[in-house]
Amino acid sequence: MIALIQRVTRADVQVDEASVGAIGAGVLALIGVTRADTSADAARLLERLLGYRLFADAAGKMNLSLRDTGAALLLVPQFTLAADTKKGSRAGFSTAAEPERARELFTDLLRRAREAYPAVSAGVFGSHMQVSLVNDGPVTFWLES
Repeated sequence: MIALIQRVTRADVQVDEASVGAIGAGVLALIGVTRADTSADAARLLERLLGYRLFADAAGKMNLSLRDTGAALLLVPQFTLAADTKKGSRAGFSTAAEPERARELFTDLLRRAREAYPAVSAGVFGSHMQVSLVNDGPVTFWLES
């Protein structure tokens, strides 16, 4: 599984002009699922999301994680992250998981996140979403399970 994470001061996901997930300070994680991914990948990615150090400590170093700060997590499914972009001028999706399998794994990730951490919001799998955010820093990282 793939996560493009961004440290944000706020983020919001809308579907049909209604907010379905919003956070203040925290991490926006765009989630991609590949064909090879399993439930173990969802578990590993969640550990990385909750433990990845991207918030500043008292000395200004990125030494604090979501768990350390209590900041919020917004998970947004984004199948295009699993695209093959190595050649040509159009993405190929043969590396992305089939939609039903991707839905299962995203749902598994979201369930695990909500069980493990108190401040979790999410977008809606398979929906056309509008994501707005204020990237803090900017700080953006690519994580894989």
